[in-house]
Amino acid sequence: MIFQHFNLMATKTVAQNVELPLKMAGVPRAERRRRVDEILALVGLSALRDSWPAKLSGGQKQRTGIARALVTQPEILLCDEATSALDPENTLAVLKLLKEINQRLGLTIVLITHEMDVIRTLCDRVAVLERGEIIEQGEVWRVFGHPRHEVTQSLLGTLHHDRPDERPPLSGNQQLVTLHFDGSSGHEPNLQHIAALLGDDARLLYGSCEQIQGRVIGQLRVRLATPLANQRLAQHAGWVADRLTFSGEPTAENAGA
Repeated sequence: MIFQHFNLMATKTVAQNVELPLKMAGVPRAERRRRVDEILALVGLSALRDSWPAKLSGGQKQRTGIARALVTQPEILLCDEATSALDPENTLAVLKLLKEINQRLGLTIVLITHEMDVIRTLCDRVAVLERGEIIEQGEVWRVFGHPRHEVTQSLLGTLHHDRPDERPPLSGNQQLVTLHFDGSSGHEPNLQHIAALLGDDARLLYGSCEQIQGRVIGQLRVRLATPLANQRLAQHAGWVADRLTFSGEPTAENAGA
């Protein structure tokens, strides 16, 4: 397990901290030395094996923690907010190291974090928990491309500081429509197709796209003068119903129009 605050023993060197789990497990000294040398080389700390924790940077301390967790040759590596105590530069370095470990050792990594950018950078799958229950899960590109639960939407909002926070005013039968594109279809519609679907009264409010796990995902938010009718949606391919999210209702005076 990798901890948020490193939890290194101040009275032991880097090598001694990494060796400790093996020593407690009764592994012979020669085997301990071999494994420690191997793991320190993997995490890039061979030159600091005799250094004390007080002399290490935050990134070096976390690398020591990673080495200590790996030296017992686990099948699963649990990371509890492993980057929360690091600056941006060290965060990227640790994430790169974890990805290399995953690929080189074939090791499953379970990452607990509130940092959505960490998930986007490192993970293949994501599960969102609320009060101890999984409320949404799936491949990262799918969940990030079209989050269904409001908790997921709120968490992902921290990634997009450039998106407008305020809901634009609506009047009459106006409606907000958000089109989520998640790259799940090999025959996604072009802009002309989307424009034909939304109609001539659509006004573009916001658009964005990004690449996650090799797929382009994004969204368009538009304002319509009249709500889209269900029968209109039914005339289009199956991707429509799954990728259009509606918000906004007709005002009371026009609800029966």
